[in-house]
Amino acid sequence: MSIIPIKSTGIAAILLKEINNMYHVLLLKRASHHLHNTWCYIGGGIEEGETAIQAVYREIAEETGITELVLYSSNQFDQIFSPQENYIYIAPVFVGFVHQEQPVVLNDEHNDYQWLPFEQAKETVSLPGNEEVLQSIENNFVKKKPLSYLQI
Repeated sequence: MSIIPIKSTGIAAILLKEINNMYHVLLLKRASHHLHNTWCYIGGGIEEGETAIQAVYREIAEETGITELVLYSSNQFDQIFSPQENYIYIAPVFVGFVHQEQPVVLNDEHNDYQWLPFEQAKETVSLPGNEEVLQSIENNFVKKKPLSYLQI
């Protein structure tokens, strides 16, 4: 019997900022050859010796320059099947509430960004399944107060 391997070597992060009394999602436009010109939230690999939490703080800072935020574990996961390489990739999704004054400074992995209301963000994300993750984040972190035990 053959199996499909599961790889869990990365993280994802959804950053939220309150703008005009409404939470907006930060979406980034990829500049790299992988998924070029797709709109997505933050994602990246866990480096040797890092925990997922260390990786998410590092990736947020590297990709956006944002360091002032309150971070939660969302209990959601990005899931992607790679037909070319025959594996399932699963990454834990974190939610960060960003202080309003924090500017976004992109690195060379992205060439544009937008803060979008949830409905527009769900229509803009490029990867299948991202809109369901955003819906869960809206339901559990915006429409309800996030559970304190999920805070990192």
